[in-house]
Amino acid sequence: MKPPYQLADLLAIMETLRDPERGCPWDKKQSFASIVPYTLEEAYEVAAAIEAGQWDELKGELGDLLFQVIFYAQLGKEQGRFDFGDIVDTVSDKLIRRHPHVFGEVDLGNEQAVKANWEATKSRERAERDQTSVLDDIPLALPALSRALKIQKRCASVGFDWKTLGPVVDKVHEEIDEVMEEALMADVNPERVADELGDLLFATVNLVRHLGHDPETVLRGANAKFERRFRKVEELIAEQGLAVSDCSLEKLDSTWNRVKETYES
Repeated sequence: MKPPYQLADLLAIMETLRDPERGCPWDKKQSFASIVPYTLEEAYEVAAAIEAGQWDELKGELGDLLFQVIFYAQLGKEQGRFDFGDIVDTVSDKLIRRHPHVFGEVDLGNEQAVKANWEATKSRERAERDQTSVLDDIPLALPALSRALKIQKRCASVGFDWKTLGPVVDKVHEEIDEVMEEALMADVNPERVADELGDLLFATVNLVRHLGHDPETVLRGANAKFERRFRKVEELIAEQGLAVSDCSLEKLDSTWNRVKETYES
């Protein structure tokens, strides 16, 4: 039985894939920018495997995600910027620095104190990088829901946040009213409608945050639930020898309600 591959083997495999003479044509032509979409895709596949409870598949998906880091490390090494060891050193230093209650002698008695210390440490780090806003290092490439959540959390960390749920809910209702006001104008301005819809989504993210949930996770769950139910509607309609496109909205709606009441809690 052959011994399992180790990290050094993976680094060597990556180096060979990029070898000018023996390497893979596809791997050799890649750059930092060109593999970003694959990195995002692999991260979502990890999340999907976890959400589906596909534990046998998860190690493969995590391997694919790790390979993305290895790829970036090889590109950095080739360009004389950094290598895998530098990546490990940087993240290790950051984790130790941001957890003085674990690796140092700082006493942080509860989760709230830990979060406050974390934000204070990150604030100092931003100052050292000459960043003047708490929002400076939030990546533009984040999915919009995740970025909205990140923006709101950063603002909350410096006190710009409602302390109770009431005003958060009121803001959602206010934004709904503003959407409808624009949508029902005699001469509808699509750009103004889109602007108000954006405000409504942002306010909804804030409500999700205040209720202790992650908007990306919540919406993925809603997508999955809708898909399960609609597939069941299609199945029940097909059992009647019909296609969904042949049915009236009333029939589809009644079938949808039947699925909700009979097949799911």
